[in-house]
Amino acid sequence: MMKGYVCKVCGYISINGRAPAFSEKDNAINTIANPANKTDAEKKHVPSVVILRKCGLIPDGCIDAHVKVGDVLHPMQKEHFIGHIDFYIDNELVKRSTLLPDKINPAAALHIKAQSGKLTVIEWCNLHGAWINEVKF
Repeated sequence: MMKGYVCKVCGYISINGRAPAFSEKDNAINTIANPANKTDAEKKHVPSVVILRKCGLIPDGCIDAHVKVGDVLHPMQKEHFIGHIDFYIDNELVKRSTLLPDKINPAAALHIKAQSGKLTVIEWCNLHGAWINEVKF
């Protein structure tokens, strides 16, 4: 588990230590305990990130990040779903993708202009909370 600042209204999680009007919460984000031996919950919740150095929409200077929730695809049902996927570059929120159960798959994409940095992805499950993955690009 990882510490984060969580908005009491929208659930936004600040990971850069700056969060006016946010409350600090010790267990805000679930992390993988042992990457070599993921639990069933980790297999279903940790965002899987694929970085593509070629973009089909913006041919020059764009890096694509494709994210799906879980190695085992997370369900998207009214009683159990992913509500949103947040993207951070170098710990700054750059995008939130809101997902609706029964209409959207638990996946999202980001078109990155920066040529290097750290991409952090946090997804929120209505039953099991927030889960994180970080990759360098």
